Amino acid sequence: MDENLGKFIDNFARLVELAQSGQHRVQPGTQLLTTLTDHLAVQAESVAVVVEEIPPHRFVDADILMEELAAEDPEFRLVGIGGGDQRHHHSLSDMLQQSQLYPQYPLAQPDYTNLAVGPDQQRQAVALGLWLFSHGGSPIAVLQRDANPRYGRQSASLEVLAGATDQAARFLAEFRRRMQHRSVLKGQVISLVMGEYGPSAAGVTFHARPALAASDVILPDGLLEKVSDHALGIAEHRDSLNKYGQHLKRGVLLYGRPGTGKTHTVRYLLSRSEGVTAILLSGGSLARISEAATMARALQPSIVVLEDCDLIAEDRSFGHGPQPLLFEVLDAMDGLASDADVAFVLTTNRVDMLERALAQRPGRVDLAVDIPLPAQAERVSLIKLYARGIPFSRNAVDDAAARTEGTTASFARELVRRAVVAGALEGVPVADHHLGKAVDDLMADSAALTRSLLGSGTGSDAEGIGGPFPGPPATFHSGR
Repeated sequence: MDENLGKFIDNFARLVELAQSGQHRVQPGTQLLTTLTDHLAVQAESVAVVVEEIPPHRFVDADILMEELAAEDPEFRLVGIGGGDQRHHHSLSDMLQQSQLYPQYPLAQPDYTNLAVGPDQQRQAVALGLWLFSHGGSPIAVLQRDANPRYGRQSASLEVLAGATDQAARFLAEFRRRMQHRSVLKGQVISLVMGEYGPSAAGVTFHARPALAASDVILPDGLLEKVSDHALGIAEHRDSLNKYGQHLKRGVLLYGRPGTGKTHTVRYLLSRSEGVTAILLSGGSLARISEAATMARALQPSIVVLEDCDLIAEDRSFGHGPQPLLFEVLDAMDGLASDADVAFVLTTNRVDMLERALAQRPGRVDLAVDIPLPAQAERVSLIKLYARGIPFSRNAVDDAAARTEGTTASFARELVRRAVVAGALEGVPVADHHLGKAVDDLMADSAALTRSLLGSGTGSDAEGIGGPFPGPPATFHSGR
């Protein structure tokens, strides 16, 4: 054997032995393993790590709470972990075990991420950071991570290390207790969104609560009050309902042609529900209904709005079984306790699609309300509403309303907009003749498609896109 090769083999063997014995370990006080061992007063690599997973939408709550818990110890520290991308791929336990062989995880500055805590507010949350503090008189370390599907983490987490496992358990019990009673989501208007990596990795979007007066919602007399009393007013009598064993959770179905004011009615309900948590689902985000129901129960009083439910009446693309996603929506509604102060508000343009599903899952909806096409008096009110500040004469408004029978609230808004555009193009103030010309243009035979797109239809237009609009649904029974 070559002499140099023999020396290399001997040196390599000694290096392996040294690595296995741990004698090479550098302990400058800035390595992860050394720091944790000093803080816990036990060998950190010998302690079991307890992991608590946190849904992405609650991560900002966890960040706020971790800061408060750590700050109860005046000598707490928050540090980061270096080591490149490996720190994102490895658990705290993996890092500690690897650090016995090679000190590749030096301490560094924490990583942060900006998260919304309101429509116009953000918080700089710890995306990857190690909290070192004492809890209940015992040292504890918590590695906080955000959800990051890029590294295979669909949920956020806390990795807790304590001198004894029961200390970690006591800390997490206190953490969960506080998380149950507090959230930046409570009392907010939020929508659940679909993430790039699927619903489980998605978060929430905050919205400003609408400010809408009853006079801004033009419906037949008494209809708005009926919807509002059922969705919101019932909760004011929860004590009486509980006393007589009646359920508090309720479901409202708003149905009618597109553009008649279903979404506008929902906006009014939201404007009247200050302090109530509102969770909005539509389109693909309806796949998150189970999560929304859980949130609604935790953050009650709550309203869950499910828009255009007919789009998923027969859709199985987001489901986990043979039944349509709509059945999962209805099952989630039924899964709440009867005393849950949660209102479900569903909207649909195709009540015939929804009726079949509701008939197979009775009792989820206690009130079905037809939002009809506006009558003559309501069309007058709608034109006046959208023409506020425009000096149309009473005769011009009455004439426009009379000539637009069978049209929707969306049509009235477009009518006024076209009159304003016509005046602007001529470079003159908008006047009665602009409104009349807009009526002529939109009610012409050549504008049938436009009327259909606005949800309106008169005569033959009623069988435009999508066919004739179905009649009212059968009676809904409250069979909870």
